[in-house]
Amino acid sequence: MIPNQHNAGAGGHQPAVFRMAVLDTDLDHIFPSSVLPPFWAKLVVGLVAIVCFARSYDGDFVFDDSEAIVNNKDLQAETPLGDLWHHDFWGSRLSSNTSHKSYRPLTVLTFRINYYLSGGFHPVGFHVVNILLHGGVSVLMVDVFSVLFGGLQYTSKGRRLHLAPRASLLAALLFAVHPVHTECVAGVVGRADLLCALFFLLSFLGYCKAFRESNKEGAYSSIFWVLLSIFLGAVAMLCKEQGITVLGLNAVFDILVIGKFNVLEIVQKVLHKDKSLEGLGMLRNGGLLFRMTLLTSGGAGVLYVRWRIMGTGPPAFTEVDNPASFADSMLVRAINYNYYYSLNAWLLLCPWWLCFDWSMGCIPLIKSVSDWRVIALAALWFCLIGLICQALCSEDGHKRRILTLGLGFLVIPFLPASNLFFRVGFVVAERVLYLPSVGYCVLLTFGFGALSKHTKKKKLIAAVVLGILFINMLRCVVRSGQWRSEEQLFRSALSVCPLNAKVHYNIGKNLADKGNQTAAIRYYREAVRLNPKYVHAMNNLGNILKERNELQEAEELLSLAVRIQPDFAAAWMNLGIVQNSLKRFEAAEQSYRMAIKHRRKYPDCYYNLGRLYADLNRHVDALNAWRNATVLKPEHSLAWNNMIILLDNTGNLAQAEAVGREALELIPNDHSLMFSLANVLGKSQKYKESEALFLKAIKANPNAASYHGNLAVLYHRWGHLDLAKKHYEISLQLDPTASGTKENYGLLRRKLELMQKKDV
Repeated sequence: MIPNQHNAGAGGHQPAVFRMAVLDTDLDHIFPSSVLPPFWAKLVVGLVAIVCFARSYDGDFVFDDSEAIVNNKDLQAETPLGDLWHHDFWGSRLSSNTSHKSYRPLTVLTFRINYYLSGGFHPVGFHVVNILLHGGVSVLMVDVFSVLFGGLQYTSKGRRLHLAPRASLLAALLFAVHPVHTECVAGVVGRADLLCALFFLLSFLGYCKAFRESNKEGAYSSIFWVLLSIFLGAVAMLCKEQGITVLGLNAVFDILVIGKFNVLEIVQKVLHKDKSLEGLGMLRNGGLLFRMTLLTSGGAGVLYVRWRIMGTGPPAFTEVDNPASFADSMLVRAINYNYYYSLNAWLLLCPWWLCFDWSMGCIPLIKSVSDWRVIALAALWFCLIGLICQALCSEDGHKRRILTLGLGFLVIPFLPASNLFFRVGFVVAERVLYLPSVGYCVLLTFGFGALSKHTKKKKLIAAVVLGILFINMLRCVVRSGQWRSEEQLFRSALSVCPLNAKVHYNIGKNLADKGNQTAAIRYYREAVRLNPKYVHAMNNLGNILKERNELQEAEELLSLAVRIQPDFAAAWMNLGIVQNSLKRFEAAEQSYRMAIKHRRKYPDCYYNLGRLYADLNRHVDALNAWRNATVLKPEHSLAWNNMIILLDNTGNLAQAEAVGREALELIPNDHSLMFSLANVLGKSQKYKESEALFLKAIKANPNAASYHGNLAVLYHRWGHLDLAKKHYEISLQLDPTASGTKENYGLLRRKLELMQKKDV
């Protein structure tokens, strides 16, 4: 049976089929025909994609995973599902001025499902889903590349013909093993890019199916497939913002490929004042205009809804996030934006120097055209202009189609990250290259085919291609290992971005979390040296110096931090703690009040304010501050404990008991609260209930000397002297230096000796 053919490429059926056969045959020396059937091609691509990043399956939550997953309350069952549609990617309300406006509810929903199925924050399940998603996207790429290289040709039964199996397999393998994808796959937050790519490609393939219904001139589309494509584009956008760009790609595909709109021919006719303009004849059938109307109205509707949900203006980024966008000169901004584009292109070409963060001095601004880095801009535009000219001016319709679609996939998904329409919060981000790399793979594969066609050294080309695939696979394995822990990830960035203050800050934070304060101080100081306005590094360094009792320098650093960023609530609170330690109580109270002014719901600050009032014997104010802390954060154990202890010490035993019982209802397994309430009950001569709480606290924390010591005091009062002796001895074994316990134990022993003499 001879199949019906709907060629979306060149002018006639046979020439296009012949050309693709020649191009595909040129790649035969790389891929033998035995592995070319679609099923086997997809199986190979999927397995290779999974193997490349499998090493990250048991990694930790690293970098942005902490904020987007571990600290995101939207993942937990207590948060209503409806809140996901009003919160940003990080769990903040979209209407908040501090929101990043990254609206990705479907991605967060998958995190929530992961959390539910894993029974908590167990990273293995999250990582496995990411790896499988990349494998699925890579498999889908075989079909996408088959369309891009082979065009749309269908059998009489409506099945699309795979006319470029070798080219599509090579391009899909290049995509599957590209090391720049490591951030998306090994970093759990990269799931936004993976899901976006999945629905982006489904939308594109769905749009392609709109043309299988007819092989008549004009190629009337199926309204269902166009509408489905728009819907899938909206779903892609709900996974990550750049998903909406698929509608623009579909439009380019329709106009330049399906409609065979020859830009060069139209321009020539306009210049020669040719009134016929036969190239516009495709518009007369109405099919293209109707599809463009659907795409435009659908895209505008989706963007309008997105804008209404966002509620306020664009997010407010700082100069540290994107320094070029804050440059006063438009020329400086333009030069640096283009330099960033060239760096992105270099990451696609040579993904060897990869970094988790490219901000904070990693890429110094170009402030003059005499900067040697301007050469990179010239090289980028030289290549782009050459490709564009070939895409528009080539007489080979087949070549025009492949180059046009390659450039379309390269440029269109990248537009939201280009700073052209709005300011973005990064300089360079490897994750945004996940979709643009599709275009890169198209152009590279086409280049290999063209090179193979014009040279006799086919074995050398095959060796180069296989070498690239093998080296990229090794790089993926190595880079996936670096993403398994924060320590490896942060240290790997030192060789790539030694001038990046955030790299030094993150290494310092990681060391501080592990208790290595001396090394952490060194990295924090370097971060502040590289970026003298890095308030978060100042805050963390000030905290460590405070703990080491280097209070004067800590105060200087924290004071500088709040001068640079007056609304930095955490720095205000920490400054108050330092001032309290320096006995500067009025200044400390003012700092705490400033922290609460800039962050109204700040339970830790209310807790520290209560401690200040307690030191000043302002007991009522202290109790009110601690009560505010527990209202804002009912599980704030320290605030509850301090209330109980203060009421106990001031003789308000009934009130202390009531507060203790209220606290234990909210935090029933907190052994410190059990201990505090047990002390109160013992003083109230409720010995039995006090004993039960002491024993429960000791069961939860058996090595707490004070727990055994105070239980011994209870038994001493109660008259259970043998039990008192036992727990005094346990307490002194755990803490031989406890003077109070020694004294009480001595009293008990004398009492027991007197009782023995009396008995004799």
